[in-house]
Amino acid sequence: MTSGNTGSMSTLSHSAEALNQDCFCKTLNTQRLRDQLENHPDLHGLMENITQSRPNLFSSTVVFISSAVQSQISACIAAIERVATLPDYQTQALARVDSVAQKSTATLGVCMGYDFHLSASGPQLIEINTNAGGLLLNAALAQAQEACCDAWRWTLPANSQREVLEQAVFDMFANEWCLQRGSQKWSTLVIVDDAPQNQYLAPEFELFRQLFARHGIQTHIADPSELHWQQGKLQHQGSVVDMVYNRLTDFYLSEPNHLSIRQAYAADAVVLTPHPRVHALLADKRNLIALSQSDLLQSWGASVADCQLLTQHIPTTHLVSAENAAELWAQRRQLFFKPVAGYGAKATYRGDKLTKKVWGEILNSDFVAQALVQPGARMIQVDGVQTDLKFDLRAFSYAGQVQLLAARIYAGQTTNFRTQGGGFAPVIVVPSTEQR
Repeated sequence: MTSGNTGSMSTLSHSAEALNQDCFCKTLNTQRLRDQLENHPDLHGLMENITQSRPNLFSSTVVFISSAVQSQISACIAAIERVATLPDYQTQALARVDSVAQKSTATLGVCMGYDFHLSASGPQLIEINTNAGGLLLNAALAQAQEACCDAWRWTLPANSQREVLEQAVFDMFANEWCLQRGSQKWSTLVIVDDAPQNQYLAPEFELFRQLFARHGIQTHIADPSELHWQQGKLQHQGSVVDMVYNRLTDFYLSEPNHLSIRQAYAADAVVLTPHPRVHALLADKRNLIALSQSDLLQSWGASVADCQLLTQHIPTTHLVSAENAAELWAQRRQLFFKPVAGYGAKATYRGDKLTKKVWGEILNSDFVAQALVQPGARMIQVDGVQTDLKFDLRAFSYAGQVQLLAARIYAGQTTNFRTQGGGFAPVIVVPSTEQR
């Protein structure tokens, strides 16, 4: 592993922060990535498509974190999902959302994504996503890395790790089916998104389709307009749909084009995952307000340990209103503003970048204000030039358990996949200082 300032590193005794600043290694083996992505004849050409249409999807390097940070992320996610089961928490979360989210369902919701920034006090949760993209893409990316020296060869995943993770991903969907349908036979699944072929992460839909096909599940990728609610069944091309893997960002299925899915879900005629209820309980940005208030959570029955943990890792968040507008405007340089139903960093604003015009638009919409936490810093080389970029961390999880950690490297205000040298990056966990 070469370092921009210190030459060759013989050990990984350096801190994760130092490695993120000093290690300029390019570890991505593009041929290996091609092999990982195109591991079925139907996937041939996928790598070329990504290279041409999404040149900044994958970074050529990695991001380092300490084992302490890894443990804190896992503990934070588990605590959030414990708190989200409390009756009082659920009552307040469900009272403010579309009625479709009131429907009780046994399923948990696949592909949760918890996004963190790193601060001096540890990882800070900035967002929760119910249909987080990138799980299978990052599984392939992690297997396409090569060590540039023996010092960190042991940190790379074993060749079998991707197979283990992909089996866990399939088991996640199978568990959703069993939770709602028990021992009934599961044979069809449709991956649904608006104009799926135009989505930035469309290549991942193909990876999911092949994963399900290997397990004997007939799988299609479809726009919701291709689904029809007929005779008490959700149908696609004349066949009954057993399960829908939901990648829509209309979280409550309120748009006319999504009516057939909403009707099937309301009638319990399809296993829909993730579903409106899990979005209401976890991913609605207003939940961050309650999750950052220890006294409130304790009054609802949360344990002291969970409250302390969430206070440590969730920045204070407020609902933007006419009553606190003057105070928030005065403090805007220390705040980040997000729409309550936003996704993908759309219409999000750093307070120090706000104009009066945008502030007026925020006041006329539903926004939260979260204490600003700067993203992590990753120094890389692009065309031989040292470039200081940012990164955040995404923890993919199911049932409160982390399945995979990945990073997104970028420049600018938010993640964007437009940064040369940026994109998804594997996370390498190194021992914490106290472990050495």
